[in-house]
Order: sequence, then structure tokens, then C-alpha cells
Amino acid sequence: MKTSTTRLTVAQALVRFLANQYTERDGARQRLIGATWGIFGHGNVAGLGQALLQYGTAPSGGTPPTPPVMPFHQGRNEQAMVHAAVGYARQSDRLSTHAVTTSIGPGATNLVTGAALATINHLPVLLLPGDVFAARPADPVLQQLEVPYAGDVSVNDCLRPVSKYFDRVERPEQLIPAALQAMRVLTDPVETGAVTLALPQDVQAEAYDWPDDFFRERVWAVRRPEADREELAAAVRELKRARRPLVVAGGGVHHSGAEGALEDFVDATGIPVASTQAGKGSLLHDHPADVGGIGHTGTATANELARTADLVIGVGTRYTDFTTASATLFANPDVRFLNLNVAAFDAHKLSAQPLVADARAGLAALSGALGGAYRAEPAYVAEYTEDKERWEQRVDACFAAEDELVRPTQAQVLGVMDELVTGDDILINAAGSLPGDLHKLWRARSRDQYHVEYGYSCMGYEIPASLGVALAAPGRPVWALVGDGTYLMLPTEIVTAVQEGIPVKVVILQNHGYASIGGLSASVGAEGFATQYRFAGEQGAYEGAPLPVDLAANAASLGMTVHRAKTVRDLREALAVARDATRPTCVYVETETADTVSGPPPAQAWWDVPVAETAERSAAVKAREEYDRRAAGRRRHL
Repeated sequence: MKTSTTRLTVAQALVRFLANQYTERDGARQRLIGATWGIFGHGNVAGLGQALLQYGTAPSGGTPPTPPVMPFHQGRNEQAMVHAAVGYARQSDRLSTHAVTTSIGPGATNLVTGAALATINHLPVLLLPGDVFAARPADPVLQQLEVPYAGDVSVNDCLRPVSKYFDRVERPEQLIPAALQAMRVLTDPVETGAVTLALPQDVQAEAYDWPDDFFRERVWAVRRPEADREELAAAVRELKRARRPLVVAGGGVHHSGAEGALEDFVDATGIPVASTQAGKGSLLHDHPADVGGIGHTGTATANELARTADLVIGVGTRYTDFTTASATLFANPDVRFLNLNVAAFDAHKLSAQPLVADARAGLAALSGALGGAYRAEPAYVAEYTEDKERWEQRVDACFAAEDELVRPTQAQVLGVMDELVTGDDILINAAGSLPGDLHKLWRARSRDQYHVEYGYSCMGYEIPASLGVALAAPGRPVWALVGDGTYLMLPTEIVTAVQEGIPVKVVILQNHGYASIGGLSASVGAEGFATQYRFAGEQGAYEGAPLPVDLAANAASLGMTVHRAKTVRDLREALAVARDATRPTCVYVETETADTVSGPPPAQAWWDVPVAETAERSAAVKAREEYDRRAAGRRRHL
């Protein structure tokens, strides 16, 4: 029997294939690739550019209008397009994502930062960079990297170490297995991350007779692996002998949709829950067992519980150095670890008793196996409840502004937002001093309100990611919180937001420099060198006046509606107007940074940043003494 075929170019076939891929979990189905972002150059304009024109614009004349087979978004920067796709994927609980296409050369290498961010955070994104000619009719071509020892290397090979799957399609028929493998990895809850299909520009435009079955609708089941019976029994034994247990909730709770299962577990056991940056919101802020962020940017309540815990129950966490305070936080000499994680690699960290399973399935199994036979001691519950109340009073003090006619601190900006938002709002941040303030102070009102990318902590993530989040959550207020340093890194997708009418809200906090690294620099003896945006002084130390850069005017020039806020009162009014806005809107505020103004509580746990072992300046000598004292508290959990 002859197989039915359709003759299409490789690019046309790929777009048509992607439009028919779906995921399904718990009976809910959605498109895997919701749209494609692109910037066109000679490496993809005639291939994927033509295909996306063919399939990415709506056919005319339909009543009602027929939607495009593959929706398209025009980006301004390749890295930013990946961030937008990642924001969409995270907001979609990793069940749907976007593809990103670029030309060869700098367009392709600009993907690397975004790809690293996606892979480190276990968030799916499909990258489709153009590549040099597979047939090599002319060699080299424009923007080609020549490698004398290897004729088959291109700049796209930079994407190999930051991709969870990489393939180069050098003949049309290679697309079939490559595309199927790409979908497998994108939908694997353990292996997902950036997936790269490098597409030589001549192959993109080459025609082939494709089996029609290649284009049939495919549904990729997103698995929920169940807990092994023996591992579950061992986990129950560990828990039953714990006197001071603590749950550390990571991003895996959100990826699995396990918030309800976690709440059931802690309601039944009384065990407190501390959260990583990715896990914040796993319990809402007003749940009695939520003790806030853990680690270097965490709360005093959570970190004191961590120091005395005899059993740490990690749920969907990678245990980064911020979470563990660089291996100094879990100080109880008898502490043990129980790690529930879908990835065995993470479940075994810290010599833990592993419970390899989906977070929701594993928590439900653990609750069922306990059968109500475990409950935290009343004195322990009373202890963390009282500590939480004291911490909330510290938060209130940081948020309060006795005089509303003065310039706000960064914490007071968050306080005004705290008054304004509801569970509908989504806050996006990634880098600078804001992640620390947010982790310590922010009160998450919904499971997905707190969107801080801290796996890669990439400056410039916030604005493009807000576009992806807004596309995944239409109708909800989406805020991108950025400092001046982050804004200057990557404001380009403001133009896309204006072009497509995506009503994101950008809050620019102007503090004239890198506040986070400035503070770190001072603490490690580098004295804040080159961390402020000021004119260079005679000694080249940048101690002059602040630079006359007007970021509000810049945002306005890119098409945003801009509101300038000089005081706390101005800020309250501007944020309220921005929240109701139906077009891209910016609120610009210069924050108070004077030492006399109270800010958020200092770090409640250490972070290991090595200090110069020998130095001439006294600041570095003193910093090294403090470093040696702190480093002495590191331990191996064996």
C-alpha cells in the first residue's frame, strides 16, 4: 500500500508539524507550541520566514475569521525572544511553550543566554536557529565561523552545552526523527529545558515528499511518576521519628501543580514550609504553616527553623547555594534529608533518603501512607507561629511610610504594591537587589503571583518575560519590576508590547547603579568599585554625580505610557493607574538609598563569595577575616 505524502519544504513541514503537537496531563489538553517568535535574516528568511508567512497569517474571507495555524510574534532581540517564550512556558506550568527562530551568526549566538536560563530552570523552549549551508556550495558564507580542525562546526554548536537536546538537520528526511525527539524532551518533566534544532539555510528551503502521518495530531502525555513502594516506606519511617521537620518547597511544586497536595500534607502534619525563590507561593502567605523564603535571601523564621531542623523534606528543589546558605544553613548535627523530586539526580542530593516521584503524586502518597499517624508537636507549632508573627511585624515596618511626601525606599515601593495587588496580579523579577527584598518581604496571594527567575538570575529577563506571561494569562495584570541596571540591559521588547497591544506594566526603580552587587562588593572588600552609574572621578572610581540618563523618557520613546512618581503618594496613584491601563504602561520612581533610611532586614544566612586571601586595603583584610569565620561553618552532609 502506497503511503500518502505531501510535498513541502523542510521549513513548511516543520511549522505544520509543530502546529499539531499537544500535551495532556490530568485530562487537560493544550497546544505544545503556542506560537513562534522570530527575527529574520539571510539564514532563515527564505525558509522559516516563508513558512511562517504561509502558516502564521490568518486566511482571509472566513466567517468567523480562521485563526493562523502558527501564530507569530516579531521580536527585537534574540535573547529577549527566548525570555518571552520561557515566561510563557513557566506561566503555562511547562505544558505549553513557544518556538524561537533566528538567522545564523549573531542571531543564533544571541540565543545562548536564554537557552542557559531555560535549561537551568527546567523550562521548555524550542530554538530554531538558521545554520550555514549543508551542501557547502560556497565556503565560507556570510557570518560563518571557520574552524580549521572541523568542517562541521558552526556557531550553533555553542548551544550544545546549554540545550537538553540538540540536532542539526542536514537532510530533509532527518527532520522526522529530530522533530519527534525534540517533542519528547520538551514534554519530559525530568529532562525538559532548551531544545535546539539547527536548520541549515539551504535545507530549510528544500522540498521533500513527507508522509502525511508526520503531520497527524500527536498528544504527548506529561507523566506523573508514582513513588516506589520501598522508598515511600522509608520516607514514612524518616518522618515518624522527626521532632523538628521542615519542608523546603521548590519550583517543582508549581511545575507539578502540587500546591493543593502540599497544603493537605501540612494541614495534616503541622510541618512548616519554607520556600525557595522558585517555590514561593507553594503555600499562600497567610497559611499558618508558611514561614517564608529560606536561605541567604530568606526570613529569620525559616532560617532559624532550618538551623535546628532534624529532618529537611525537600519537595521539588535543587538545593542551590542560596537555599543552603552555601552549605552552612542546616546546622543540626543530626539533621537528615528526605527529598521528593521527579528527578533522581536532585532526589539524592545531600545524601538524602530519595523519594523519586512527581511532587503532587508523591505528596499524596506520603499523606496516605502516614494515615494521620504523624503530627508536629504543639510546642514546635507554637514556636514557628510566634516567630512568623514577629517577622510579619518586621515586614510591616519595612513597608510603612510615615511621610507620604518623601521619596520611597525600594521596600516601600513593594509596600505600596502590597496594598494594591490581588491574587490576579503577577510580579516578574530576576536580578539585582529586588529578588532579596521580594523573597524576604513579598506576600504571595496566589500560586503563580510570584515569578522570580533565580536559577540563572538573568538581568534583562523581566520585560520580555512579562510579554510571555501576559500572553499565557490574558486579562491578568502583569508587572515587570526592574532596576535601572536591568532596564538598560534589555528594554527592546517594549516595542513588541506596544506593537501587539500587550498591556504589561513596567516599574523602573532608579537607584543609579547595581545596588545588589554594590552591597556585595562592600561586604567582600571591593568597596563598591564600579557598581554605581556615576561620572568617573579623578581616580577613576566613579564617585562623581549620577549620570543624566532619563529612563522614563527612554521608555516613552519606545511607545509606553509613562508615569513619573517622586513621592510615596505619587507612587500609589501611578501604580493604581497603571494597574487599570489597557496598553503598555511604565511607572518610573527614583528610590531613596541613603544609609539613614531603614531598608529591609539584612541577610539572615550566609552566601559564599570568596574574598581575596591577601590584600593591602583594610576593607579587604577585614572582609577576609569575616569570610574565614563564616566558611568554618560549612559542612558536608554525608
